Amino acid sequence: MRLLLITVLMLLGTLSHASDTIIRLATTTSTYNSGLLDAILPTFEKAHDVQVQVIAVGTGKALKMGEAGDVDLVMTHAPGAEKAFVDAGFGVEPTGLMYNDFVLIGPSADPAGITAESDVAKAMASIANTDSLFISRGDDSGTHKKERALWRDAQVLPDFSHYKEVGQGMGKVLQMADELNAYTLTDRGTWLAYESRLRLVVLVEGDKRLFNPYQVILVNPVRHQGLNTAGARALRDWLISAQGQQLIGDFTVNGKGLFTASANQ
Repeated sequence: MRLLLITVLMLLGTLSHASDTIIRLATTTSTYNSGLLDAILPTFEKAHDVQVQVIAVGTGKALKMGEAGDVDLVMTHAPGAEKAFVDAGFGVEPTGLMYNDFVLIGPSADPAGITAESDVAKAMASIANTDSLFISRGDDSGTHKKERALWRDAQVLPDFSHYKEVGQGMGKVLQMADELNAYTLTDRGTWLAYESRLRLVVLVEGDKRLFNPYQVILVNPVRHQGLNTAGARALRDWLISAQGQQLIGDFTVNGKGLFTASANQ
């Protein structure tokens, strides 16, 4: 597993410097947990005779790694944080790649009474007002940033007694929420990848505020020496190519598409 390999390397402090044959990609746990990268990257690696080292962390951590020059490019899903990253000169050539949406999931008994609510902010307020159990990633990921924005839209400070921040990736949070019969916010791709293993159900979807776009951004080579910028650019170009976009659009789990390729939109 790519994540296990990189985690071991990081723990040992031996994450290699970039070379012509290694491209270091920091990305979100949502893209990793969905299975997308394991499905599509071997095609690129074989064609270009390179290895893509995938480091799956939350968007906040991925951008921090880009700031430090620890990776060659990032693939993230938090437009505001990405704009700040580029505006500050840490990243260059931001490129839209794909999108899906977030969904609010929870127990089918729905103690907060949000089933079929079309306004996600009202649903979030109902969860808080009924002091229902809500599991937050709490890790400054793109999903956590979206969740905090939705609490602001709901004019709710998420400090009710059954609000829990756990500092975990999307897959782990889905498992915890299922075990505890709790509500949580998830990207649809990870939800579809885990849906068959969980008892929770989708309760709120379709609000335009739940739109979830992904970008790839090169780490600024002016700021750091030793980056494999040529490799990063080649990977970015392949991801937005006709072949890359086709593979992204064709990726399914249990017959359901997880992402909509959007580089040309």
